[in-house]
Amino acid sequence: MPHPQAPARWRGIARRVPGQATSDGAGVRLTRSLGSRALLQLDPFLLLDEFRNDDPQAYIAGFPPHPHRGFETVTYMLAGHMRHEDSMGNTGHLGPGAVQWMSAASGIIHSEMPEQEDGLLWGFQLWVNLPAAEKMAAPRYQDIPAEGIPEGVDEAGVRLRVIAGRSEIGGRPLRGPVQPRASQPLYLDISLPAGTAFEQQLPAAHNALVYPVEGAPLIAGEALAEKTLAVLGEGDALRIAAGDAAARALLIAGQPLGEPISRYGPFVMNSHEEIQRALDDYRRGELVQARG
Repeated sequence: MPHPQAPARWRGIARRVPGQATSDGAGVRLTRSLGSRALLQLDPFLLLDEFRNDDPQAYIAGFPPHPHRGFETVTYMLAGHMRHEDSMGNTGHLGPGAVQWMSAASGIIHSEMPEQEDGLLWGFQLWVNLPAAEKMAAPRYQDIPAEGIPEGVDEAGVRLRVIAGRSEIGGRPLRGPVQPRASQPLYLDISLPAGTAFEQQLPAAHNALVYPVEGAPLIAGEALAEKTLAVLGEGDALRIAAGDAAARALLIAGQPLGEPISRYGPFVMNSHEEIQRALDDYRRGELVQARG
């Protein structure tokens, strides 16, 4: 006889981290919830920023050329337009609903500049650490247009977009387009009409977080305030719901790498010596060519 399926152990909110107003790039105003003093990292995740503004003066200067080494950047646009250019000669356009998953690895210099002079610019940037074995690999990236993100809606009107990992909605399995990673990331965008809920299996060993996009999503019956990140506790599943009003949230989870982290600005390595090498390579103009 088949073994009965064990009941889900629902994850609750273990910690709330209010986002902090800050700026980055050439003065782009944003809200930082991961990567701040309140929560420096949640292995394998290093940073989560939300940029949302309809004042061009708050975003028009964008993110001029800057270096990265040792990790991945994930940009998810909800509104507005950004253009990416990098030292590999790549250019890309990010419009509403599009994603760029870039592995800086051994080194890249890139820019992300608004392609608009007015209107709402809204999106998120997530940093994902790379394991030591991949930190000095060749850079690579995926530009994924909005139509390349699998999406589904169930009978209750819950809408799901799967950026990375696997999920299911209305009996339909969905698999995100992001190529396999050591951190086994799950990245979901969940929209909930009032009075609805969504359930997702999560590996018990994975760290997981929820960030509200709109409204006040409920996790284990507890409402999550706007611009407040929820670090999820132990368990193997999440039930997220909307109360009397609609809600929308990002669910992000991944396998911890369990390696030492040495971090300095745009460089994330495993030791101080590797950070010093990254700085020296950058100063010599060799960041992009360096390997191994």
